[in-house]
Amino acid sequence: MITRTITPSESGKRLHRYLRQLMPNLPLGQIYKMIDQGKAKINGKRKKQNYELAAGDELTLYMEETQFKEASAGRPKPKYVGVNANIDVVFEDDELLVVMKPAGVLTHPDRTDQKDTLINRVHAYLYRKGALDSALFMPATANRLDRNTSGLVLVGKTAGMLHQLNQWIQKHELEKYYLTIAEGRLAGEGTLTGSLIRDERGNRTRVVGERPAGAETGAGGKRAAGPAPAEKSAVTHYRALQYGKGYTLLEIELVSGRTHQIRAHLQSIGHPLLGDVKYGGKPFAGVNHQLLHAWRIRLPDGREFRAPVPELMRRTMAKAGLTMPQDLA
Repeated sequence: MITRTITPSESGKRLHRYLRQLMPNLPLGQIYKMIDQGKAKINGKRKKQNYELAAGDELTLYMEETQFKEASAGRPKPKYVGVNANIDVVFEDDELLVVMKPAGVLTHPDRTDQKDTLINRVHAYLYRKGALDSALFMPATANRLDRNTSGLVLVGKTAGMLHQLNQWIQKHELEKYYLTIAEGRLAGEGTLTGSLIRDERGNRTRVVGERPAGAETGAGGKRAAGPAPAEKSAVTHYRALQYGKGYTLLEIELVSGRTHQIRAHLQSIGHPLLGDVKYGGKPFAGVNHQLLHAWRIRLPDGREFRAPVPELMRRTMAKAGLTMPQDLA
């Protein structure tokens, strides 16, 4: 007989999925059979396959120790061993981790970088603390930032918290605020609602109605045939904080979370971000990428987190004649 107590990081998982991860060498059909026959009980009682585990639940497996070792053996070496574990922690408790992503680091692995990414750094950090069991639940980010965007990223350390964060985001109940510098002068507040179309091949987003740059054409100058990309609604609120030497410091509230949404929306009204050459911005003081910082997040439960403005952004603001307003500094 094998017993295990469900930890907070394992809560929220379905019983059959938990057992599958716990015993990867056991066929899924056999796991279902164990549950149906009462050979896997929770708190001494039979449960259905999709029972949602809670922290403190006691799992009892009616099997021999040798059988369990064979069923759970052979897990691969975690990929985060040896990964940079230095992260800037803004907040942490048993369920939630809030970290500051620096510009230049990917949130998740892609074809350009498989190892030194923010989520791998988080996994390495938790692993070295002894707070990670990759066989049962892998903490994951609820939001993601572009490589050159800095700021707050929310990590669910438990399945339950990750689900809650995702629900808040989907229902637009989680408030996300960015700081950025736009070309030209904007005053007051405004809302941009242009729908967006994503060009994955060119890694660009454009507002509906804009002509795509470098669009492929066929015979007679017509665009080459192919399925039209889907339009996605997007809402961006902006508030002008200060005007300097031809540039405006903005606070942006991102209501929807489309890829490159802020950059495309500001370009569409003739105010591209400083240095954002991909979206029509001009290089400034050696900066040739967007200066976009996810600086404030407010959760529906009342908690609010802030990330200090990076040094590069502060230096650039000073050169553009901008400073952080006293009530935000």
